[in-house]
Amino acid sequence: MKLVVVGLGQCGGRIADEFARMNRRALSQRGIEVVIGAFAVNTDIADLSGLRRIRPDYEHRILIGGRKTGGHGVGKINELGAEVAKEDADKVIDAIRATKRLPETDAFLLIAGAAGGTGSGAIAIMTKYIKERFLDKPVYNLIVLPFEHEEEIEERTIYNAATCLKSSYLVADAVILVDNQRYIRKDSSLMTNLDKINTLITSPFYNLLCAGEEKKTKYIGAKVLDAGDIIQTMAGWTVIGYSTSTLSFFRFLFEQTRDFRKKVDETQRGIQSMDEAIARLSVHGNPADARRALYLVAAPSREMNMDMISELGVHLKSLAPEAIIRSGDYPRDRNSSLDVSIILSELTDISKIREYFTKTIGLISVIQKRQEGVESNYTALDGSLKDIPSLL
Repeated sequence: MKLVVVGLGQCGGRIADEFARMNRRALSQRGIEVVIGAFAVNTDIADLSGLRRIRPDYEHRILIGGRKTGGHGVGKINELGAEVAKEDADKVIDAIRATKRLPETDAFLLIAGAAGGTGSGAIAIMTKYIKERFLDKPVYNLIVLPFEHEEEIEERTIYNAATCLKSSYLVADAVILVDNQRYIRKDSSLMTNLDKINTLITSPFYNLLCAGEEKKTKYIGAKVLDAGDIIQTMAGWTVIGYSTSTLSFFRFLFEQTRDFRKKVDETQRGIQSMDEAIARLSVHGNPADARRALYLVAAPSREMNMDMISELGVHLKSLAPEAIIRSGDYPRDRNSSLDVSIILSELTDISKIREYFTKTIGLISVIQKRQEGVESNYTALDGSLKDIPSLL
């Protein structure tokens, strides 16, 4: 599957930068290009300057809202982020249209952090404009939820997240949710944490995108999982999971026989890997709430057999009984690991999202009362100002 990736705001831009790195890895390791174009869109010049892999020209690092923000961001006001996105949307559309091999693109992936200003406000607006200009390609949103400490210290974070999520859900073909808190490492520095989190966010996409673009016969699976399968799976609220387990290489060299115990072990290893991928879902959710699901197994061909693939399907069906399930295998004989990627989509309930909406409904009245109080205070102060001498 080939993507055009657009990162909006600081968080979205950094993850788009990581997708660009992943594409370079796919080119060098597998001779496959999975990201046709990577763009960063922001109202802050410094954030755009801090990227490493997205091309540094103005067609790939796009500054919007310069007249209103002076290149210094929107100060976490996502309404302003939405406003400048409407005004400068054509900048982004024109840059995308100039992308070489754009007709080969299977889908657009727009990325933003839910808590910020630029990305939170702009992602739904840009999704709407891109869908209007490119009618034949799905547009997916990847939205990163805030850390717990951000939610605790600033009410605006919750408000931004809720309004961003609702707006994106109304326009995007699917909203892929990622919870920052699930990836945090408390003993690491802030920059190390963020870099590691961004790598973990993109890792589940690597095999999923490469499998359908593979050109070498020995790496093409018996059941290929390609862009069509992913497009038919992705809808509404979506989460993604990934697990990898190291295999012993030397046992392949000395193993001459395969008895029933070996076969049972292979199947059990696959089920354990799937359970681990579900445990590592990008947002905690119940697989039973999914209406669509997909899984991909990538491993040396000797590690994969029909029984394992079949048992994994039966196992996932037991966890997500209402889901239409698609699957595929991706033989990678140079790998020394068993990797399982999983997508659960069209989820009918996610408790964390429901909490954002519930809290925001309560916050709206609180924010309004606070603004009314501020206005009344200003009125009271204005009355006493007339007796104070001015130095002007």
